[in-house]
Amino acid sequence: MGSDPLYAKYPNLSIAQDIFTITNAASTDSAKQISRKKLQDVISEHKMAPLYRYLAHPIDGGLNASGEGSTRKTSVAGSRRAANTDGLTRRRSSVKLEIPWDEELYQRLKADNEKELETFTKEEEEAAEQAGDTEVQAAKGKRAEFWARVGDKEKAISSYEAVFEKTGILGTKIDIVLAIIRIGFFFNDKVLVKKHVDRAKTLVETGGDWDRRNRLKAYQGLHLLTIRSYNLAAPLLLDSLSTFTSYELCSYSSLVVYSVLAGSISLKRVDFKSKVVDAPEIRAILGDGEDKLSALSGATAAGPGAGDEEMEDASSATPKPAATAVNLTTLGTGSSAVQEVETPIDFTPLAGLVRSLYVGNYQAFFLALAAVEETFLNQDRYLQEHRGWFVREMRLRGYQQLLQSYRVVGLKSMASDFGVSIDFLDHDLAKFIAADRIPCTIDRVNGIIETNRPDDKNKQYADVVKQGDQLITKLQKYGQAVRLRGSERG
Repeated sequence: MGSDPLYAKYPNLSIAQDIFTITNAASTDSAKQISRKKLQDVISEHKMAPLYRYLAHPIDGGLNASGEGSTRKTSVAGSRRAANTDGLTRRRSSVKLEIPWDEELYQRLKADNEKELETFTKEEEEAAEQAGDTEVQAAKGKRAEFWARVGDKEKAISSYEAVFEKTGILGTKIDIVLAIIRIGFFFNDKVLVKKHVDRAKTLVETGGDWDRRNRLKAYQGLHLLTIRSYNLAAPLLLDSLSTFTSYELCSYSSLVVYSVLAGSISLKRVDFKSKVVDAPEIRAILGDGEDKLSALSGATAAGPGAGDEEMEDASSATPKPAATAVNLTTLGTGSSAVQEVETPIDFTPLAGLVRSLYVGNYQAFFLALAAVEETFLNQDRYLQEHRGWFVREMRLRGYQQLLQSYRVVGLKSMASDFGVSIDFLDHDLAKFIAADRIPCTIDRVNGIIETNRPDDKNKQYADVVKQGDQLITKLQKYGQAVRLRGSERG
């Protein structure tokens, strides 16, 4: 049993989501106004002068496209600078929702920051004179948390690194690296995140406790999700569901969404059933009333073959009623981090996506996929960047699942199954066929799709011949080298 995690409170990643909402063209006007109000309130409450300047300054601000309170020349400069900011503010909104620049407010926040820094300096000096290294490190840790709280990326990282260098406790070192990873998530710095995820893995492998190993699993899964490695993210995120404690990283609601989406796109059908469709943690959220009751009571059986005897035929299958608004605040356990009350989420589109994909109700699957894109992919800062790729890959998965059961399929029949026009299906399949993603050909004259099943035996034979030729070539080169060295010795 490890000690409670340190440095887990800041930065607050929900602030980054609010910034994303303000700059996201797909967000509603009301959502943008709410996020703008929340952002302004939290900047004032936590004295976030560096972040306020980073976002709203007429010249340097990433959100202030028009440069309120400045001249036209300054406004143009601000727009140019904003276009070059990093991932936190790179998506600009067509609606005027800039954060107004208030020089008086900034100077007041800056003065408050300087006073707070003076107290840290005084505390460090007193600790150095009257106490030991532990108290000095604690004072320096407060300074690092201060910079993370107010949104100064570079100073926060350098302060955490200074604390790291003087810390001998492994658990504390891991907590510091996790805090730096969250700074990377906040500013959407994928290079920084990757570097320190690898660093945290190295530290954990040298003897990290169970809790920190478990927390790192969620961090790593989310990082892989942001770089489109859904196949690697899925097992980590799904494993985190039952033991999730990283509320400083994301809410449990968000973890459910990330896990289901990653599993739906990357897992094979057997694993998809056992780890997503039949997973108790997911059925407790996405299932109907009976599913929730059985999952919460532990009666749900999960496994590769669980419930296969009840699988419905695709032609007669009808999706079961899905979950509506669910509040997951009480489902997480064992976290020492401060948990905010989560807003109830309507999981109906996500439940429909999982159910319709598994039972083969492809028309409902396409409708659910469109609803998931609108409800989740377009509104989440981690998912939005790859939403086009995700929708395309999910369409591909639906096509592959239907075509693998037939040698010949009618084009009109398949278009009807998916609820799309023949022309749309023709053009969509053609792109996947040209990229060798679907082994089939389209015969528009006869209105059919013929699948070309790969011959595994011939492929294995060709691989053996190819590998054999490479081995013979290497042996010949080796033999020539040996003979040459032998002649030299003679």
